[in-house]
Amino acid sequence: IHDLGDSLSLGTAWYLDRKSKQKSDKKFSFGYARFSLLGALINSVVLIAGSIFVIKEAVERLLAPEQTDAKGMFFFALIGIAVNGYAAWQMSGGKSLNEKVVSWHLLEDVLGWVAILIASIALFFYDVPFLDPALSIAITLYVLWNVIKRLKETLFIFLQGVPNDIQVQEIEEKLIDIQY
Repeated sequence: IHDLGDSLSLGTAWYLDRKSKQKSDKKFSFGYARFSLLGALINSVVLIAGSIFVIKEAVERLLAPEQTDAKGMFFFALIGIAVNGYAAWQMSGGKSLNEKVVSWHLLEDVLGWVAILIASIALFFYDVPFLDPALSIAITLYVLWNVIKRLKETLFIFLQGVPNDIQVQEIEEKLIDIQY
């Protein structure tokens, strides 16, 4: 379920980012740039919903610990870190909010796989079935905190608030200086 949600969310973000680069036309006279914000909004909501699901599942596993397959966890973690780490690295220079939210999404996946790797190594030596869900909760809370910050920023701009990197007074001065 997590990977399906990831695929749909990241695919939608990618599509909307590409769509946002279209020029204005009769349908969208101001252009399509806000489609990128829509991608950030959708991705943020999916991350929040997924985080709530992960926390719920992890709490259940804390209350009723289960034995896990440390060897399987270890190898899946290595693959997950490699694939998601590469994708996160590729997205790390993103400038748009959509790209930043996608970066956080991928970073969440990398951190999750790192937690699985750490837990699997510990499980080779110790019988600590609570370790995996405890790490899941910690990482998910960290990611959730950052996603909520990005969601606030996305909603502010989506509702046409002035972005932090825009100086309204400077724009007003430049407009006043335009000669007719």
